[in-house]
Order: sequence, then structure tokens, then C-alpha cells
Amino acid sequence: MTVDEALLDDPEALAAADHSGVLRTLATAGAQVREAAALSGEAGVTRLAEEHRPRAVVVASLGGSAVVSDILLALAGRACPVPVLVRRGGPLPAWVGPLDLVVAVSLSGRAAGPLALAAEAARRGARVVTVADEGSPLAQVGAGRGNVQVPLARGSRVEEGLRARSSRLSLWSLLVPVLSAADALGLVRTPPEVLAEVADRLDAEAEQCRPASEAFLNPAKTLALDLAGSVPVILADGDVAGAAAARAASMLARTARVPAVRGALPDDAGDVVATFGGPFATRPDDVFADPFLDDAGAAARLRLLLLRDAPTEPDAAPEVGPTAPAGAVVDAVAQTAADAGVRVSEVVPEPGPPLVRLAQLVARTDFAATYLALAGGIDPAASPHVADLRDRLG
Repeated sequence: MTVDEALLDDPEALAAADHSGVLRTLATAGAQVREAAALSGEAGVTRLAEEHRPRAVVVASLGGSAVVSDILLALAGRACPVPVLVRRGGPLPAWVGPLDLVVAVSLSGRAAGPLALAAEAARRGARVVTVADEGSPLAQVGAGRGNVQVPLARGSRVEEGLRARSSRLSLWSLLVPVLSAADALGLVRTPPEVLAEVADRLDAEAEQCRPASEAFLNPAKTLALDLAGSVPVILADGDVAGAAAARAASMLARTARVPAVRGALPDDAGDVVATFGGPFATRPDDVFADPFLDDAGAAARLRLLLLRDAPTEPDAAPEVGPTAPAGAVVDAVAQTAADAGVRVSEVVPEPGPPLVRLAQLVARTDFAATYLALAGGIDPAASPHVADLRDRLG
């Protein structure tokens, strides 16, 4: 993949290349959080706390909205008082009934999977929470008696343009209502003060990664240049970073058209390091090769992208062996990569609540994927091949 590095340091050229305004849309993430939180309150999400806790929660989301359920699962963790299941489409599990809650998410409100699951849940008497465009079929299900329908934040509604066509760029408008509902039920801890901190962290990241910031000062532009011409292997060090890794892989594929594989510790460490000896690993004789100057036509090489969660005890002595914490395992993987000649990039968020740390990881990789697309002459807004697939599937 040939990239135009000069483009990244030319705000006017970037704006011209980004004719759909993807970078501007990413910069509104903090505003999306604030507006979605307000809309959730107005829709009555907090009244869920006044009712009985559900026996189980089923989350229906797919495509660009699938990361919503990934993030909820990561934040709920093993301590969640009720099971949380994810369904991309039907059928609804036979046991779902009046004691359960089904959460369905769709930007257009017309995605077949979430719509069918929500409608069937309502028919069985289960409580339903929907996040969808007002007036859509899914919103109509959520407007039923005893249910909750949260409309989209203003910038994500169908008549507002780009974000209406892309769930990728409306992540926070879709996610915040789901987390507000989960907080009301005591499944996760994402109260208003945490959401406010998330919005502030997203604003700060947008400022740091703004188009006018020069590449050597802009961490997202730097990461984009690191990933250019590579085969990214994304490794996360835990559940929070794992959800961010899923988002990063999706954004690289859908935004920059770059395939990426991802994994999370501890299970995937072996799979990742095994690739260091494969056909895409750097050969010993080209460890010092410059991928931008020496051979523009050379085959793509692995780039290990480590998404590391903020350390909670930076002064603690590291453990070793099979019970070592994630940080020690990541260090070992990084050293193995260095020994094999595989280049490594890292993204580490500043300390804060889990959702705040995740937000920074997501924002950094979102901006990086977009800069990578623009520098490579690719429209980050839409893929014609995805559009063709949708047309073929009807």
C-alpha cells in the first residue's frame, strides 16, 4: 500500500480528500456521548431500575453495530449478576420470556436480525429496549407498552447524512443508551459522571488527533504510517482492550480496506507469536530495511499492534510463568517480536474507569484507520464492494 505522507501534514488536502467528512464526524464522538445520554434519560431508561432485574439479557446487534455488544460484554465481565448473551440474528432462544430483557440496536431500525429478535421478544412478553431511528420498524417495537425506545442522537439520524449511512461513525450514539440501560439494571457501572468523563476523554483525543496537528505530534497519524504497507496483527491484553481490538480490526477493514487479525490474552499469545516465523514475518536479512524507501514493491510484512490497558499498579513487581499478569505476557510477546524482526506499535490509554480507557483506545485507532485510508487514496466513508454485497443480498 503506497501512502502519501505529505497529505497527512496538509490540512486543506486532507479536507479535500475526506469529502464525506469522516474525520469531522469522528471528532463529534464526545458530543454523541452527551446527546445520547440525555436522550436515554428522556426516553425513560432509568425506570428500568424500578422494575425487577431480568433473568437474562439478550443483545441483538450486527454489522457495524456489533461492537456495541462486544463492549457491553467486556464491561459486564465475569462479575455480572445475570448472563448476557449476544445474538446477531434469529431465532430467539426458546427460553426467552417475560422474565428476560432483549436489547436491539440498529442505526436504520431496519436490520433484519435485530428487528426479528425484538419483535419475537415483544410477542413473548419480554421487556424490550431498542436504539433506532425514530419511526423505523424497530423503533415501533420499542415504543410498545412496557418497552423503551431511545432515538438516535441528532447527528446520527437518517436525514443528517453521513453518519446515517454508517454505524461505524455512530458508535457512541448506539452504545451509550445500551450502557445506560445496563447501568440502571446494575449490570455495569457507567453512571452519568463516567459518561461525562468518556465525553471529555473523546474530546481530548479528537484535539490531539486533529487534522491540523503535524504527523510527528499526532499519535493517530504516526500509527497510520506505522501500519501502512503492513499486515496488522492486533493483540489486546484483556477484556477492555479486547473490545477495542475488535473495533480496530473492523475499522481497518471497512475504513482503510486493510485486513487485520486480532487476538486477546491469554488465549491468543501462542497464535500471534507463531506468525512471527511465517511468510509475512520480517526475514533476518531485512531487519534494517526501510519499508518506505528500499523496496516499494516488497511484500507486506507483519506489524504487531499492542493495545494495552492502563496499568493499575505501575510499581508492582512483575510475575513470571503461566500465572503472570497480562502486562508481563504482553512484554514477553513484544520482546519475541523484536527478536524476530517484527515491528511493534503500542497504544496505551491514560488511567481512568474501564469505559474511559476503552474510549481512548477506540478513538486512537478510529482516527488512525481513517488517516491510513486517506493517505492511501481510499475513500474512508463507504466501500463499493460492501454496497454491491448488500445489493446482491437484497
